[in-house]
Amino acid sequence: TLDVTVVHVNWFVKWLINKGYIKVTQMQRRRLRYLLTPQGVAEKTRLTKEFIQASLKWYRVTREDSKRYLQEIKQAGYTMVGIEGDGDLAEIVYLTCLEAGIEVRDKPDKSFPIFRIENFRTIVDWPGDK
Repeated sequence: TLDVTVVHVNWFVKWLINKGYIKVTQMQRRRLRYLLTPQGVAEKTRLTKEFIQASLKWYRVTREDSKRYLQEIKQAGYTMVGIEGDGDLAEIVYLTCLEAGIEVRDKPDKSFPIFRIENFRTIVDWPGDK
C-alpha cells in the first residue's frame, strides 16, 4: 500500500490539473474522464528519462563497487563468498561474482567474506569481523 490519504490524492490531482498535465471532463453525473495533455506526456517522458538515467547510474556504481570488493577478496586469497539479502542489489552482486569467477555459497558462514545488502548499500563482512 502507498499509505496516502484521499485528501493528498485530491490535492495532487488538482496540482496536475493546474500545471496543465491532465485535463478533466465530466462524462456522466458522477464520472470524470482524466486525459493526459501533450504537456503531461512531455513531462512523463522527461521523468521517465530521468528515472532510467538514475537507475543506470545506480547499476554502474553498484557494479563498480562489487568489482572493487571482489578484487580485494581475491587478493586476500578467497574464492567464495556469501550474500545476505535479496532484491536487485543482491542480484547485481551475484552476477558480478559469477563474472569474476567467485563461487557464491547458499549458506554463508564466517569462513569467507559475506556481502551484506543493507538499505541499498553493499557491505562486506570479513571472516573474523565482529
